[in-house]
Amino acid sequence: MAPPDRRPERESRGDRRARYDTDDVTSLRERVADTKWRRRLAARRSTNHAYRVGVGLVGGLIVALGLAAIPLPGPGWLIVFAGLFVLASEFTWAEQLLEFTKKQVTRWTDWVGAQSVWVRVLIGLATAAFVYGVVVLTLHVLGVPDWVPGWVPLWR
Repeated sequence: MAPPDRRPERESRGDRRARYDTDDVTSLRERVADTKWRRRLAARRSTNHAYRVGVGLVGGLIVALGLAAIPLPGPGWLIVFAGLFVLASEFTWAEQLLEFTKKQVTRWTDWVGAQSVWVRVLIGLATAAFVYGVVVLTLHVLGVPDWVPGWVPLWR
């Protein structure tokens, strides 16, 4: 007697992770393309194109906001990396740029970590002076907002 027909067993998350640990699928773009919802979007040319345009616009906007925020206090570079990550989910060039950026940041961090304390202090002071200059220049060009209390030592 033949065994009854059974539905194939669903692949567990651990099995999917193990599959990604191999060299078969290595890039973020390929991982996203391998998902069920992305395959469904890619099946129709119009939805695939609209999705890619949407990813490009959202990722580009995030990168632009991050670039504008770099000289200001806050997580400017983190925002840029987040935008590159969004773009890298769909575009090979963005994935390559993200990998290049990761390598350069690692090199810079390793170099700064290998320097003496006084060099690291000078780098910190130069960074603080640059940020201060950008904030003062921004306030000079745009004007001091009305919500800043009068006792803050800035010109009006």
